[in-house]
Amino acid sequence: MKKIRVLVVDDHPVVRVGLRTLLESEPDLVIIGEAGNGVEAVAGAQRLGPDVVVMDISMPEMDGLEATRRIRATCATTHVLILTVHAQERYLFPVLKAGASGYVLKSTVDTELVNAIRTVAGGGAFLYPSATRMVLEGYLAHVQSGAEQDAYERLSEREREVLKLIALGHTAADIADKLALSPKSVETYRARIMEKLDLDSRPALVRYALARGLLTDA
Repeated sequence: MKKIRVLVVDDHPVVRVGLRTLLESEPDLVIIGEAGNGVEAVAGAQRLGPDVVVMDISMPEMDGLEATRRIRATCATTHVLILTVHAQERYLFPVLKAGASGYVLKSTVDTELVNAIRTVAGGGAFLYPSATRMVLEGYLAHVQSGAEQDAYERLSEREREVLKLIALGHTAADIADKLALSPKSVETYRARIMEKLDLDSRPALVRYALARGLLTDA
């Protein structure tokens, strides 16, 4: 079994101990390091190359948002999962804009964190239910302005097929097999889709597909 390598970041040692205890009980997760602030988080991510960074948002020296931006800019294969006590919209969107793949409330860590780590490690996006609603409402407002509708209409039928399969979590190899394409062609389609829709990450693509209702029948 290939284990998911996790870096835990929180400025409270007791919280780190609790997270370590929770995560180390899972056979497919391994804690490869800890950090107490954003500066240590960036350095740890660059040195250790974790699959997932579980990151507190409010920390001294460098907060979780700036640390997320720097990790995403320098560690292409590392995904960031934000932990926070805040459920308000004004906290959610900066997290997503910074490049995080997910957002988990500390009050639901015991029930949602493990699944969230597995989801983002696999290239997906994880949002708690009310956050999903906020994202959808934000995108739908943008769709109603006409901008998103026009962008989607510019996609070819094959690009729409690839978009949906990517959003459903299929790898390039899976998609190539399903559509009788080469993996390289799938990557070319993916790049075109991202450019046409002005998206910069797979989680952003998943959120777009959700907002468009493309996954309703999946």
